[in-house]
Amino acid sequence: MKNTYKKYILPAVLTISLTMGACTNLDEKVYDKVDAGSFLTRRDDVIRDFLRPFEHAYWSIQGNDLYAAGEDATDEIGTYNRQGDWQDGNYYQRMHYHTWTTQDNFTSGAWTAFYQGITLATNSLQDMEGITDPRKLNVTPEELADFKAELRTLRAWFYLRAFDYYRNIEIVTDVKNSTKGNPQSTPDETFKYIESELQAAIPDLFQREALGNNSIGRWTQAGAASLLARLYLNAKVYIKQDKFSECATICQDIINGKYGKYQLDTRWDAPFDYTNNLPNSEVIYGFPCTLGRTHWQYDGGMFFWGMTYDAAPLYCGFTDFGQSNPKYALQPGRDVDSVEYTFALGKPFVKFQHYPDDYRLKLYKNLGNSTREGMFLYGYLPYKHNVNGVTVTDTVRGNKGPYPLFIRDQVGMFLDAKPGTRIADKESDMNHADHNSGVFLVKYPVYPTPDPNRITSAYAEVRLSEIYYTLAECKYRAGDKAGAAVLLNAVRQRNYPAGSPSLYKADGSQLTDQEMLDEWGREFIGENRRRTDLIRWGVFNTGTWWDKKPDADDHTAIFPIGITIMGANPQFVQNPGY
Repeated sequence: MKNTYKKYILPAVLTISLTMGACTNLDEKVYDKVDAGSFLTRRDDVIRDFLRPFEHAYWSIQGNDLYAAGEDATDEIGTYNRQGDWQDGNYYQRMHYHTWTTQDNFTSGAWTAFYQGITLATNSLQDMEGITDPRKLNVTPEELADFKAELRTLRAWFYLRAFDYYRNIEIVTDVKNSTKGNPQSTPDETFKYIESELQAAIPDLFQREALGNNSIGRWTQAGAASLLARLYLNAKVYIKQDKFSECATICQDIINGKYGKYQLDTRWDAPFDYTNNLPNSEVIYGFPCTLGRTHWQYDGGMFFWGMTYDAAPLYCGFTDFGQSNPKYALQPGRDVDSVEYTFALGKPFVKFQHYPDDYRLKLYKNLGNSTREGMFLYGYLPYKHNVNGVTVTDTVRGNKGPYPLFIRDQVGMFLDAKPGTRIADKESDMNHADHNSGVFLVKYPVYPTPDPNRITSAYAEVRLSEIYYTLAECKYRAGDKAGAAVLLNAVRQRNYPAGSPSLYKADGSQLTDQEMLDEWGREFIGENRRRTDLIRWGVFNTGTWWDKKPDADDHTAIFPIGITIMGANPQFVQNPGY
């Protein structure tokens, strides 16, 4: 089954919008419902209908401040008030300090993003269910079964994210006949619903081998199984029941190839590189990205604004978007005098430095021919340019002064202070930062504008590395540190030179709760799962990092339901503590 579906994923929304926009006859009969048979008249109609929710799904990884809320609430990434930039009425500060309210935009925005996806997936699923004779549409019964299973899986992905954010959510399974909303389901009901949806979908999903190069952007058996693993891994948080044994079983099945053949990439950057859509990639589920259409992880809501001003056009040579805007940076590991903080959490760059031969620690640099090295921007960022016919070297500057920026693992008012110079102002917090403050993360490559593969890396939503780490955690919790170390090292070995002392000892004796959490942070930094991991390890509310003190209680482990959402459904009950 190697039909080419990928070509439809990206233009699907454009096609629909153009079709709708072209309608000029206003003298039309309005129906309260539309029979799928009246507009699904050929194969292309079915495929476009099937793919419509996927574009929204891709957008939702960062839309409506989903990325900001998930990352800024943790100990790894922050959005600082940089001399007035990103002050924004303390919006991002409330994310950091866990003092958000029901009136903060993201509390309604995240719910809206999730439920738009749920509605779109349900609508398309009901259309698919209305097809009685797929062969008339040049669709095989096996394909139709897969389409329905993929839509159920995609919807389960939205539900799982909403469940993680809000816990007390509404289950919607019909959007064509229902005229009013539903009350919220209990966490136990929602857990069972997501579990049953994924279990039901798996048998009808294709394995990756059946899709070949077209597997990127498609939910496969392994993708649905991976979502089950996520659900089980966090079951103790979600429903107060330990499901680590079930989680371990499904992870081992994925690794063993029960749901399709996957293998770990041999380079740390490969899962985030444009070639990650090849059949031998470790990416289990990814969203296809293109230069000309969708590239959401490269937009302002996510990674592109994780760079300082002019780093993209001047240092990286990527001029398509113009200047970046330093919205996201790592939280500091050191105070303004360069003394490492003593708390155990946070300090993400320092945690990388614990293993100094890590390839990822290199300064990010484009090497040519769609290759790069390093994962961070720090220090001076030099670039060459032409002045009166002479090539000269300069350094990236900010927007608050003419001085060159020296980016550091500290937050404060360094301004034009040279590296190593002690400054008199010792304040370091969310509202006291300049444009030198905070190391920047460059996880997806920012190749120069002449490179044909710039901003074309598919977004890796589910990676085989996650399954290895999940199984390692299950083994660790069961007392098998040696087994956990083997699994972690299977992934970690690509981060270091051959024979590196940075690999864990075979007996797993170096593994502790903190080291397990640190290693989750290193491998998945910036992938918007840190909040969930902190909650699962019991430190999201009790922990201290940088200027963040422990919460008064644990009600902030779930977000409030935004005021506009509460007003739209009188059956809803606000989450506890809000």
